[in-house]
Amino acid sequence: MPHREIYCNNCKKTLGMYNAKYFSENGLGELLNNLDSMHIKRGHAIEIRMK
Repeated sequence: MPHREIYCNNCKKTLGMYNAKYFSENGLGELLNNLDSMHIKRGHAIEIRMK
């Protein structure tokens, strides 16, 4: 089953993995804004990628 991974390039760590069937990329963007906003505010490079 494919998963989408939220990854921080600056910290070199995975912030979360979500099932692609249940979470769209837009839905993950909203989750990212709510849960990991400190990474974004600090200027970290966040990417959503398929695993």
